[in-house]
Amino acid sequence: MNRSLYSIALYLISPLLLVYLAMRAFKSKDYRGRWSERFGLIPLKQTDLLVHSVSMGETLAAIPLIKQIQLQHPELSITITTTSPTGSAEVVRAFGSSVQHCYLPFDLAWCAQRFVKQVSPKCCIIMETELWPNFIHYLKQASTQVLLVNARLSQKSADSYRKHHKLTAPMLKLLDGIAAQSQQAAERFVALGVATERVTVCGSLKFDINIDKQRIDIAKTLRLQWLAMDKPVWVAGSVHPGEFDALIAAHKQLLAKYPNALMVMVPRHPEQFDAAALAIKSAGLTIVRRSKGEPVQLETQVVLGDTMGELLTFYGAADQAFVGGSLIVHGGHNPLEPAAMGLPVMMGPHYRDFNEITELLASAGGLKVVDSGEALAKNLIQLFEDKRAYNQASVAAKGVVEQNRGSLTKQLAVVESFING
Repeated sequence: MNRSLYSIALYLISPLLLVYLAMRAFKSKDYRGRWSERFGLIPLKQTDLLVHSVSMGETLAAIPLIKQIQLQHPELSITITTTSPTGSAEVVRAFGSSVQHCYLPFDLAWCAQRFVKQVSPKCCIIMETELWPNFIHYLKQASTQVLLVNARLSQKSADSYRKHHKLTAPMLKLLDGIAAQSQQAAERFVALGVATERVTVCGSLKFDINIDKQRIDIAKTLRLQWLAMDKPVWVAGSVHPGEFDALIAAHKQLLAKYPNALMVMVPRHPEQFDAAALAIKSAGLTIVRRSKGEPVQLETQVVLGDTMGELLTFYGAADQAFVGGSLIVHGGHNPLEPAAMGLPVMMGPHYRDFNEITELLASAGGLKVVDSGEALAKNLIQLFEDKRAYNQASVAAKGVVEQNRGSLTKQLAVVESFING
């Protein structure tokens, strides 16, 4: 399928996009507005630099890079787009009115063309692998320099690109530069037809996570408020339906050994908060919902983290962490945030989106791959019992983050070469 057939196919299924938005809106109030942005129907100002960062994870990685660009180029006007409410919230929190912000429209040809015509950026930075054929086509028609930054490409994604090469190969060849997270990703892009000189291995921006003292102080205070200084505390972060039952079962096993243990469960998406609460209550566990401001009592067994932007603080208030989206076939989420806090980390076997990072942490001894709630409970108990093993895992996790810092400087250098050029 080439781009013309792709565009026709999108037009044919476009009514389903409205159905999709309606279904998301039914599940989450965060999807009940701003539909016009999804179709490029809002007035926008012309911008010098356009940054697209998809969802919360990509946005958090992009924030330090964008702040450095703002510092070095205060004269540049910047527009940041996302596709999810969680990513949007992070943009607003980090930049306020200092940037223009909206959702990236669907890749329908007329939506992409109208959007690009309005913002008409001199340079566009796309985070990770959020590549849309019409979007990139119209950017290049507008003579925009297009960079793929913090780029990752799993073997599965590379195989998919190869399968649809008539659509993807021309798109990849339009990219002016790629700052790849790893040598493996760089080699996969080159194998798909990207010129070698356009690809630079820079490491992952996610290693350059910056945890300020204020965040750590807030986390310590939170643990005090939870009456949890002398009890085992673990976080199940960025978890999805399909994982809830295994996590609850693991916590019940932990409670059998440590009756005062506390689990902090943080679903990935807001529309999953109520389902998580119901699963916890149905299992007979005592729950406090963070959003309601209820105090954590000595008998509280689970804190449901049903707020936005607090996951890193929760990690700082805990002893161990499980990172979700990995017990189900989803691709996993970022294990570096708890690792940077010095927490031993666990993930399920489905971590393809963070393959290199997960294996690096695992080989150093800072991360354990578990395939069930029972295996998760066993590892939690082992590390709570064995302080020496716990400390080794903690030091290893934090060490991997520290040893791999520096990607921000490298990726910024790639971006600067295009901004200044």
